[in-house]
Parts: sequence; C-alpha cells; structure tokens
Amino acid sequence: MTTNSFGARSDLTVGGASYEIHRLDAVGDEAAGLPYSMKVLLENLLRQEDGETVTAEDIEALARWDGGASDREISFMPARILMQDFTGVPAVVDLAAMRDAVEQLGGRAGAINPLIPTDLVIDHSVSVDTFARPDAFARNVEIEFERNGERYQFLKWGQQAFDGFRVVPPGTGICHQVNLEHLARVVFVDEATGRAYPDTLVGTDSHTPMVNGLGVLGWGVGGIEAEAAMLGQPISMLLPRVVGVRLEGELPEGATATDLVLTVTELLREHGVVGKFVEFYGPGVGNVPVENRATIGNMSPEYGSTVTIFPIDEETLRYLRFTGRPDSLVELVERYAKEQGLWFDPQAVPRFSETIELDLSSVVPSIAGPSRPQDRVALSEAKARFATALLTSLPEQALTGTDEASAESFPASDPPAASEGVTGEGGAEPEAAETRVAGPRSAGAAPERVRKEVPVTLADGTEVTLDHGHVVIAAITSCTNTSNPSVMLAAGLLAKKAVERGLTRQPWVKTSLAPGSKAVMDYYERAGLTPYLEKLGFHLAAFGCTTCIGNSGPLPPEISTAVNDEGLAVVSVLSGNRNFEGRINGDVRMNYLASPPLVVAYALAGTMDRDLVNEPLGTGSDGEPVYLRDIWPTDAEVTETLRDAVRSEMFDRAYADVFAGDERWTSLESSTGERYEWSDESTYVRNPPHFDGLTPDPAPLADITGARALAVLGDSVTTDHISPAGAIRPDSPAGQWLQDHGVAPADFNSYGSRRGNHEVMIRGTFANVRIRNRLAPGTEGGVTLHLPDGEEMTIYDAAMRYQDEGVPLVVLAGKEYGSGSSRDWAAKGTFLLGVSAVLAESYERIHRSNLIGMGVLPLELPAGETVESLGLTGHEQFDIVGLDGQEVPPSEVEVRAGDVTFTAKVRIDTPREADYYRHGGILRYVLRDLARR
Repeated sequence: MTTNSFGARSDLTVGGASYEIHRLDAVGDEAAGLPYSMKVLLENLLRQEDGETVTAEDIEALARWDGGASDREISFMPARILMQDFTGVPAVVDLAAMRDAVEQLGGRAGAINPLIPTDLVIDHSVSVDTFARPDAFARNVEIEFERNGERYQFLKWGQQAFDGFRVVPPGTGICHQVNLEHLARVVFVDEATGRAYPDTLVGTDSHTPMVNGLGVLGWGVGGIEAEAAMLGQPISMLLPRVVGVRLEGELPEGATATDLVLTVTELLREHGVVGKFVEFYGPGVGNVPVENRATIGNMSPEYGSTVTIFPIDEETLRYLRFTGRPDSLVELVERYAKEQGLWFDPQAVPRFSETIELDLSSVVPSIAGPSRPQDRVALSEAKARFATALLTSLPEQALTGTDEASAESFPASDPPAASEGVTGEGGAEPEAAETRVAGPRSAGAAPERVRKEVPVTLADGTEVTLDHGHVVIAAITSCTNTSNPSVMLAAGLLAKKAVERGLTRQPWVKTSLAPGSKAVMDYYERAGLTPYLEKLGFHLAAFGCTTCIGNSGPLPPEISTAVNDEGLAVVSVLSGNRNFEGRINGDVRMNYLASPPLVVAYALAGTMDRDLVNEPLGTGSDGEPVYLRDIWPTDAEVTETLRDAVRSEMFDRAYADVFAGDERWTSLESSTGERYEWSDESTYVRNPPHFDGLTPDPAPLADITGARALAVLGDSVTTDHISPAGAIRPDSPAGQWLQDHGVAPADFNSYGSRRGNHEVMIRGTFANVRIRNRLAPGTEGGVTLHLPDGEEMTIYDAAMRYQDEGVPLVVLAGKEYGSGSSRDWAAKGTFLLGVSAVLAESYERIHRSNLIGMGVLPLELPAGETVESLGLTGHEQFDIVGLDGQEVPPSEVEVRAGDVTFTAKVRIDTPREADYYRHGGILRYVLRDLARR
C-alpha cells in the first residue's frame, strides 16, 4: 500500500476506459527537466512509496537529480520479468530448490511463487546441426527436442507449479524479438487495480535493453537477481548517471542499421558508459526508426551501459501499429506519454550527466572483430586490418616456420561430433600444407600476410584449398539484426542480385538463416526472396539464437579436421552481437560481426582476405568480375520492397498462439504438483547445493585467510570465458562426468543447455577453450597449478583438492572482469569452486552483482594499480583482513599477499547488496525472509 505523500494519484480516461495514474508533475517543476529514463524511475518510486522500501526522501532526491554522481540508493520494482531458457532453466531450478529449503526452515513451499508476471522464451537451445538443405529447419527442431526433452518437461512442470509464469515454446523466436514485437506494452495496465504505468522489466539476458528502442525501460540482470525480483525483492541501485547522445543528420546511402550500431558501440565504449544509462535526444532522433533503435539498444552490454533508451514519439506509435498492437493500446500510449511529460521533444535538452554527439551522416559500412564487438573496422579497411589481426592470433611457430612449441600456442579444441546435416562422411586426408611465412611479428614494416594453403576434399568430392582467414561460417542470426526488416530485406535483395549475376557461395562456407521471428519468413516469401537466399545456402535453419549464442553446430568434419590438424585461423561472419574468443565455434579463431547483407557477401567471397570495396566478390556467369557495389541494393529498393512485402497481419499470425507450441511441445509429459520430484539419474536437472547447511540466521563475517589463487587472468575476461555456453569437450571434466553417467559425446548438447545440472556447470567453470591462466603459461582452456607444489591440472581438479584441504580461493583479474552475458552461472560456478573473493581492476555491472548474489566478495585493486604493478604472481598466499566479526562489510579491506600489502575497495555498492553478502547471497537472504513470514 503506497503512502502517496505527494498526492500524485489521479485518473486518466482514454477511449472510454479510466485508469489510475501517478502524476509526475506532483513532485514539482523540477521533474520536467529530467531525462526520459529518470522520469520512468520517478514514476516507479511514486507508485511504490511505502515509507520503508521507498520513502518521500528517495522521491525528492530523484526529482532534484542534477546529473551528478550520487550515493542515494533507490529500489526499483519492474512490471515484469523476461527470461530465456539458458538462464531460465537454472532460475526455475533455484525456485524449485527454494521450495524444498523454505519448508526445512519452517516456511511454506507456496511462498516461493512469482509475484510479478514472468515470461520465459525458449530460444537458446536450437543448434545449426543441419544447414543448406530444404529440411534444415524441421531437422534442427527435431534434434532440439531429442536433446532437450527433459529440460522442456521441467519447464512445463514450472508453468503449472508457479502462478504468473508463462513459457513461449521452442521454434517461436528469440526472446528479445518476441518482447519487442509482441510482449512489450510501453504502457502497462494492471487489470486488478486499474493502474496504468510505464512498462518496465528486467531480463535474465544482457541484451534485454533491445526493448529500450520502444521506450520501455529494462535491462539485464543475473538469474539470481531476477529470482529475487520475482519473489518481491526490489532491484537495488544507486541513482545512475545518464549520458545524453545528441543525434543529428541521417544515415547516408548504403549505410545500414548494423553500421550505425557498430559505430555507436565503438563511440560509447571509448567514452566510457559502463553502469550508466544512455539516452538519445536531439533533431536526429526522428530519423532513426524503432527497428534501428532496437538494434542500438540490443548492443548495450557491448559498450557496458545499463540501458540505451529512446523516448516515446510518433515513431513508437508507428511501430506499435505496424506490429499489430491494438488501437486501444496505441491510443493509451500516446495519451499517457503526453499527460506525463514522457513524449519526446526534439528541441529539449534534459539534465544529463554528460553529453556527446553523433552525426548520423558520418556512419560508413563497417564490421567488428575479430574478438570484440567494440572493435569496429570500416569495410574499406577490413582486409588490411584482418592481416594485422591474423599476426597477433597465430602461434609464434606459424610465423617463424619452426616446429618448436611456443608459450603463446593455441591448442585446438576437439572438433564437435559430426551430426546429421553435415553432408557426407568424413573427407579425404589433406595433403601436406604449404606454408608461406612473412616474418616475425616484431618486424617494423607491415609484413606480407601469412598464408597456409591446405588442400581439402569435401564430402561431395569437391576439392578446395583452405587458408588462414577463410570464412567457414556465415550466419544471418540473432535478434540484433533479424528484428530489422530493412537489413533483412537488404540481405535478400543482395542474394537475388548475386544469383542473377551467376555468383555462388564458396563451398567451404557453412551458411545459415535463423531469424528471431516467424514474421521474417513471411515477408521473405511475399517479396519472393526466399529462393535466392536458398540458392546461396541460406535455408531457414531455426527461429532462435543459434550461432550468436555459440550454437553454430559442427563444421563439416573434413573442414574441422583440416583446421585443427594444420592450425588454421579460420573465420566466422555473423549478424550477431557477440564475437568473443571461443564463443561461436571451437574450431574458429576469428569472428566478425556484420550486417545481414555483408554476411551474404562474405559467403560469396569466402575469405576475409579480400577488399570488398575494391576487389570483386567473384566472377559472374558472363565471365566478368562482379563487385559488391554491383549487387548492393539501394536504399530506395529496400524501402520499396519493405513497403510492398511487410504487412501488419504477419505479426498477428506469428503471435496468434504464441504460448501454444507445436505437437512436439503439447505432447511432452511433465510432472505436476507444488514441489518438483528430483531424480538422481538426471543429467540435465538436479537439486543444487546452494542451500546446503542453511541456518535461520547468517553468521558474522570473517576474514579470508590462507587463500590461494585459482586463476590469474587478464583484461576483458568475459562471462563466456568464465562459464562457456557452447560445446563440451569429451576430455574436459564436464565431458568426463557426462560419460561416467552414460552420456555419449554425441549427446553432450552444450554447457548452456546443462545449466540445470550443477555437476556439469561447476566442472565447466573457467573451461572456455580460449581462456588463458597466467598461473599456467603456455596453456589454454581451464588449466592451473595447484599450490604450493606447482602440479599442473584442470581448474576443477585443483579447486576440489583445495576444498579437501580447507583452502579458500581467490581469482585475480584485470579490467572489465565479467563483461558480456548476464550469466549467473559465471558466479554460481565461481562460488561452488570455493572462490571467496575476486580481485580485479574493474567489473562489468551484472557480474559484480551476481558475485554478491552468490556470496563472493568483489574487490577492486587500488586505482592505477594492476596485478603486475603490485608485483603479484598468483603464487602467494592471500589474507583479506577487515571483515572479522562485522555485521556490514567495510568499504575497504587490507590484502596481504606474500611480501605485498595493499588496500582494496569492497565493491558492495548499496546497503541492500551488503545484506545479500552478509547472508551468503541473495537467495539465502530471500529464503530467510520468507521463512519468517
């Protein structure tokens, strides 16, 4: 029950219906100058005010916010929760385990139940096993159900066990695209109370800000934080800084939304927006359609902002109508936004913390890579920049021509097991490769590009020659771009022109088309573009994340063998949002993000070693060279095709029965009841040990003494490095556990699909095939030293030995630790390995929060200091002093490491986070709270 200190409640009548709203102008004129995003937060506080969780002082502090840094903690209650299945399954596992645990504490199992609407979209589990075939989609869905039936049965149990929990079945689309095109309301109406208020959410996926493009405030959180929100806990946050980006101009001919977002990603990463809100304003905003706005919002985690939002305007209303939202909602959105001062004014300059400018006309065709989304490369420079990147990615012996092992060598990952859809059986044994070496990478002048020509006979008998830089994966994938009809139609038009000129894809390229919405295939069909895409191998493979999440499926075995045996640095090109090391495919060393039409172009070229601006893509059927400029569709062609092909009713059809599912889904049998019946035989869903030994009250804090370093890591260590989502190697600890429990390597599925099983996930923590631990130089992929004896072993085995010895653990790292996906298992696995604290130069927001949520202490090295500058090697014993007996963790602690002593900042930023840490994590805090009710 809100106390309504400001008398903010009033009625708004729209279309004959009356809604209760909380007026922003009730707090005075100061609110009018706030950024749009802060106004949404202000309304949230007004509506949630209860004198305890939200006070009048909180509201006044936000209304008077002047853009400066603030230590004011506020509590945010989202209207709803969004999940995908990789993060949703472990969240439901936790809720099921909490029902067991709360009864053990004397509470009711039914108390563990979502208090706000929660939608889970199954989109992360389908893999591109079959490709470039008419039956690719049907076969991939069939394989998906064969692999994941147990997980899906568990989710069906959750759907009946928990109130307000809905599941969008497989084969429907990607969660963020489904959210943008269907679930998002912009203005939310609580049918029980008649209240209307801004639609807000948190999602268990870092790309949740995609919906910011529609004016909906939402961001990614870890699954454990989302679970707490589901159970009534507010999201604790400090008043954010808001960076205003002033837009002017419009995109030039030939520049796509993807080029724009890669430019924005580079600009904002350089400016520094980690943990901040980003909001667009100025005269150029109206020139950015919602589809492009959503593409920009989707990439928020790639430059580190919490949100990247556009206010509500006529373009918002246009998109709502376009995607089939009812007229009554569109009218409510317009009336509410104008009544509350949330309607965009292109002349207004809100009170931002800082501002930067972007002239849209400066955007040029671009790609990003080879391993970070913010590393934008102008297409005109792509060939030269690739040659430079190749030199730094290859092991030293490839440059010198020697056979000696190098400390920088990259042992190849085991190729995934072959599966249906990779045509043929095996391949001819490759002949001896010819290597042409430029010279050592220390040479001053730019060296000639390293080449290594490897003859390969494909399954159909085609003979090809593979080289460094050959594109082996070209994937139109991910909600980032497949939500945008303009770039998707551009890809189809380019394919049409290419086929008409007689071009074909290179035979070593694995091509796939995996849109995030069924509407895409509807407008492809209406535009007559599907046959041309299929002629180039871009058959529909799935409606899901696929390659972008690492579910690219195996390369053809003869390609994989040649890549691994000969140490080839091959390439993927995808229209996604992530290209981190080891993420896309274990065989592929270099990964580039590109617009869908450029994905098609690189499938035609087959290599990164080609200047697509000045060199031909290939030779046409007339014997003449064909350049990219010859087949690139004009903006007018794209606009005309979009106008003729895309219809609002396509979205109506796509989402008519969004929660129904196909026959496979409806025929799945699942258990029923309030509590889940765990099975010790399951290799997918197990009761996690997070609540073992839980007592009614938390113990006082204690110093961490005699700790050893489990890993010493560098900068930009991502959650993919910490907890990979892709393939499980047979010789890894996780692979060994699965085989010991009767699972053949062909049935391993992926780490992401196994997140409901802690036995697999703890063994997969720090097991990315490309992670490099400085404690074990010259190695890659989850290797460390057990100290003090120095024996080399897997990180999992070392952690288990340390646990047996009663030795706590720490992890040392550089800047941006935990960047990337909002992956709660990156924190859960860290906790279960026995890591008590992480010492890093800086953290990405979500992972820092997740560590606290699991009771792991995030410490920040002194400003300007690094692991190296402090003289740390990781061989020291660590004591972290200053916690002993404390009720609340201090702001600083003393770290003693051998002969080195320094003061580290405790990155527990709010009182609520302090409560979570004191209780050993957020879920334990919630359990104890619910057990007392």
